Amino acid sequence: MSDLEWIFGIHAVENALTQQPERVKEVRFQEGRDDKKNQRLVQLCKTSKVNYSVVPRKELDQLFTKNKDRVVHQGVVAYTTMTKAGNEADLHTLVAGLDETPLIIILDGVTDPHNLGACLRSADAAGAHAVVMPKDNSAPLNATVSKVACGAAESMPVYAVTNLARTMKKLQDQGVWIFGTAGEATQTIYEQDLSIPTAIVMGAEGDGMRRLTREQCDYLVKLPMAGVVSSLNVSVATGICLFEAVRQRAVKAKG
Repeated sequence: MSDLEWIFGIHAVENALTQQPERVKEVRFQEGRDDKKNQRLVQLCKTSKVNYSVVPRKELDQLFTKNKDRVVHQGVVAYTTMTKAGNEADLHTLVAGLDETPLIIILDGVTDPHNLGACLRSADAAGAHAVVMPKDNSAPLNATVSKVACGAAESMPVYAVTNLARTMKKLQDQGVWIFGTAGEATQTIYEQDLSIPTAIVMGAEGDGMRRLTREQCDYLVKLPMAGVVSSLNVSVATGICLFEAVRQRAVKAKG
């Protein structure tokens, strides 16, 4: 299987051209779109010596005819080498080498690429060190993830592991405490100390964490829900949990 894929959208293409231009093989622009944003992308292509062309919209549309989601390519696409996820050994090497207190997100069964992209974006914004997910039953790192993540898919370290429970046990052996999110938990995320080495597990919407994942957690926590809905979108919940950890660490740093 080729590692090359068409990514789409102004932000996704711009991030590819600015962060890792060596991965971009070709850029195509839609005819009749010559605004400032497109002009900037053309200039980035020239600066990075990336081949580009101007084509009819129909040609861009046809690149995504097999995509189940409706693709809004915004008049620009790029043929690029996709970011690969690391493995379990890579993750533990990263954690062992950290000079900061680890902050990790574990996604158990997040299969929607839009949710994965949004989780990566939140993780990047919060300064998390890694996003971990199982190899199976997870969304792939594809063009949709790249567009939603707005650059975070290229910058955030992602690790796809064969056995999630085993990986969690190894993280615990490395001194990381694991907090699983579950609606039936008795304590909220705000009642836990997230200034310690922390991994937060987010389960799939609806099903939540799998049994083995849940059993491997040190603590179960929940978000207090005051309205009629029983749960939040996984990417929204991820952002809330991450920034609670950020808040606690900032308070601790101030003394």
